[in-house]
Amino acid sequence: MLIWGWRRYVRTMAMLTLLCGNCHNPAAHALREYVTKFTLFFIPLFPVSTKYDLQCTFCGAQVQVPKQDVAGLMHQANGQAAPQAQFAEHPPQG
Repeated sequence: MLIWGWRRYVRTMAMLTLLCGNCHNPAAHALREYVTKFTLFFIPLFPVSTKYDLQCTFCGAQVQVPKQDVAGLMHQANGQAAPQAQFAEHPPQG
């Protein structure tokens, strides 16, 4: 008899101060990663899916974040300018 299934792991990656789209308050938002892993005999073996979301700490609203936007949010959380925003802030001189 094999015992198999899956389990979801949640990891808070960063806390960001953003303007909430639901309550329109500048509030802290938790950037979270949800990883679902296949398990065999209660041992997690490999990830099946990975999703990301932002949750407002003021009103509790959650918004899913595409994977390609996570790197920019992590740069913002670390106090660095995101690569896309860095070029937009400095217009070409000439």
